[in-house]
Amino acid sequence: MQRAAALVRRGCGPRTPSSWGRSQSSAAAEASAVLKVRPERSRRERILTLESMNPQVKAVEYAVRGPIVLKAGEIELELQRGIKKPFTEVIRANIGDAQAMGQQPITFLRQVMALCTYPNLLDSPSFPEDAKKRARRILQACGGHSLGSYSASQGVNCIREDVAAYITRRDGGVPADPDNIYLTTGASDGISQVQSRKCIEDVIHFAWEEKLFLLADEVYQDNVYSPDCRFHSFKKVLYEMGPEYSSNVELASFHSTSKGYMGECGYRGGYMEVINLHPEIKGQLVKLLSVRLCPPVSGQAAMDIVVNPPVAGEESFEQFSREKESVLGNLAKKAKLTEDLFNQVPGIHCSPLQGAMYAFPRIFIPVKAVEAAQAHQMAPDMFYCMKLLEETGICVVPGSGFGQREGTYHFRMTILPPVEKLKTVLQKVKDFHINFLEKYA
Repeated sequence: MQRAAALVRRGCGPRTPSSWGRSQSSAAAEASAVLKVRPERSRRERILTLESMNPQVKAVEYAVRGPIVLKAGEIELELQRGIKKPFTEVIRANIGDAQAMGQQPITFLRQVMALCTYPNLLDSPSFPEDAKKRARRILQACGGHSLGSYSASQGVNCIREDVAAYITRRDGGVPADPDNIYLTTGASDGISQVQSRKCIEDVIHFAWEEKLFLLADEVYQDNVYSPDCRFHSFKKVLYEMGPEYSSNVELASFHSTSKGYMGECGYRGGYMEVINLHPEIKGQLVKLLSVRLCPPVSGQAAMDIVVNPPVAGEESFEQFSREKESVLGNLAKKAKLTEDLFNQVPGIHCSPLQGAMYAFPRIFIPVKAVEAAQAHQMAPDMFYCMKLLEETGICVVPGSGFGQREGTYHFRMTILPPVEKLKTVLQKVKDFHINFLEKYA
C-alpha cells in the first residue's frame, strides 16, 4: 500500500509535456510490477442468492405483471427493431390503467392538484374559485404551506376529516371516526361482479362465526353498471346487522384514486378505514405505517378531491358531473359490448359485467392444448394467453393467477380501450379462439 501511495504521489506533481509521457509510462510499469506480486484473488460467492433469501419473498406471485407482461415487453422491443409480426402493436389489456388507455382526467381534480403543486397559480383567473378554495384548505393544513414539506408528508389531518365525512354521507349517517382513517398508497385489482347485500351479510356472518378479520376492497364503489345492482359498503351492512356484529367483527375497507371514474393510478392515493381493531394492534399499525413513512402527499391531496368533489351550486359542479357521467357511461357501454361479443364465440362464456373495469370470461381449452401446456410446464390458461399474445399482440392475464375453480380456465381483460379499439380487440380474440380450438381439436 505504501509503495502504491508513493507511485500516486510521484505522479501528482506538475509535468512538462515531454516529461509527462515518460513519467506516466514509468509509473504504469511500476504499478504493474506491484500488482504482479499480489496473489490472485477469486471473487467470493454472492451472499444473497435464491437459496439464502427470504422464502416468503420468493413465493410471491403477481399474475398481472408476471411472465405474460415480460413477454409483451420483449415483443414490443422486437417491433421497435423492425421484426415483422402478424400485428403492429402490443395492446396491454392486462391492467386497469385507465389513462394509459385514453381515458381523460377529471378537470377539477387536475385543477386542484395544479394549484396545490404550484400555489402561485392561486392568483390566476384561469382557475375556478371552488378549486382554489379546496387547494388553499389543503395547503393551509400542510406544514410550510407546501406539499413538499416533511410535516405535510406525515398526513394532512383535514384530509382524514374529509374522508370520514365522505364515509358518513355514503353510509347514510353511520359515523366514521377520523382516528380510524389511514391514508395509504392506492391501487387495486378486481373482477366484474357486484356483491349483493345478501352476499355481504353472509360474508360478515361467516367472518363473525369463524373469527376472521375482514378486508373489503371497495375501490370500485362508483363503477356499478347493471341497473339491478348497487354498491353496499361492508361497514354500513355490518352496522345494520346489529351490535352483535358491529361491535365485534374486525374490518378494514379500502378506497383509491386509481380506479373509479378518476383513473389516477399515478398519484398512488388512497385510504383505509379500520373498525374494531384492538388498541394494541392499532399501535402496531401506526408504528408500521410510520416506519414506512407515508404515501405521496400529492396522492393524499388527490384522495381529498375524490371524497370532497364539487357540490350543486359550486362553479365546477356541472362540468365535473358531465365528465364523471361520461366516464362511467362509456364504461357501462363497453361492459355490455364485451359481454355480448364474447358470448357469441363458441367455447367462451362471459358472465354479465356488473361493475369494475374487467371481463373474466371462461374459456374452453381442448385436451390436446392442455397436454401441450403441460409439455411446456405451463398452466393451460397461461399457455392460451401466451399464444394469444404471440399471435395477436393482445396481453391478458390467465385466470390461474386469481385462484379460479379447479378444472376451469379463464382470462382477465380490461374493458378500458376506446370503443372502436375494444371492438378490434374482441374480434381478434374471437378469431384466435376459433383457430385455437381447430388447431387442438
